[in-house]
Amino acid sequence: MITIKRPLCFSEIGRKDNQEDYLYPQKADTSNRVFILCDGMGGHDNGEVASMTAATALGNYLSSCKEIDIPTFETGLANAYESLDKIDTNSPKKPGTTMTCLCLNDDDYLVAHIGDSRIYHIRPSLYNPETKRGGILYQSSDHSLVNDLLKAGELSEEEAKIFAHKNIITRAMQPHLETRYKADIFVFNDIQSGDYFFMCSDGVLEQLSNETLCEILSSDISNDEKFSKIKSICDDKTFDNYSCWLIPIDSVSLKESISSDAHIIRASEEADIDSILKSSVNSLNSSETESEKASNNQLVPTTIPSKSSGSNSVNIFFILHFFAWHF
Repeated sequence: MITIKRPLCFSEIGRKDNQEDYLYPQKADTSNRVFILCDGMGGHDNGEVASMTAATALGNYLSSCKEIDIPTFETGLANAYESLDKIDTNSPKKPGTTMTCLCLNDDDYLVAHIGDSRIYHIRPSLYNPETKRGGILYQSSDHSLVNDLLKAGELSEEEAKIFAHKNIITRAMQPHLETRYKADIFVFNDIQSGDYFFMCSDGVLEQLSNETLCEILSSDISNDEKFSKIKSICDDKTFDNYSCWLIPIDSVSLKESISSDAHIIRASEEADIDSILKSSVNSLNSSETESEKASNNQLVPTTIPSKSSGSNSVNIFFILHFFAWHF
């Protein structure tokens, strides 16, 4: 059995005109087992409606299930897509949203995502304050142009930090897609008392680096104080909407039949385990402190050449956030 301490969350508008992030549930306590964060696509019709619709439909379905495995999650995701189909405006700029989800079962947990909103599993006991490394057991792999170029060897880690189009994403939930984007889904059983799950929209990552996140969560202060420190880093500095869940793990008692070293129980076929799973020893704690100026999105096709593919190319549909300054 996995129990949690009081979940903490914020959802702030930043310097945008409206709030398009949505958290499920809207009010949470220690009895909740399903947590979802969706970030609606700015510049498209009803981004705030898309995020609320997807999160609510998926959350309500999963919350009605006793145990949530990959097939169960995929059924819930299909239901969420069907709910999005019902709000389609038939506009060229279809409503859309990212999706991140955490489901706590009795003896394991499931994480899933579409887009560039992130999920972290952090173990403070593995953080090294001298090197400012370690502590991240899992970090979702962004479905973004910059991440694709990084994995293809087209960008270095340093180049990725200052890449001009960090807000281009390569997957999103939208209505009436010819082919629905699939989620990367994992089920793990490596979980301990004192761990944290942190879920956030990309607005949080404008100011918060992996190193700072791990440092805060590893400090000897209360959960409320840790949460306040994270929020204060974003307040009055972040351009985009910024939202998060912080879920502290209280106690863990798993079935004896589950091996302690069987960290990855199941993973969806679409997910790239090597690029997504990060051990506490060699986790990529890349900094993303540059303030993003992007707010509006549109769906456009592009072709990105890969060094490893010779004359071949990778076709990617991405969502482009255009800069929109407000003085």
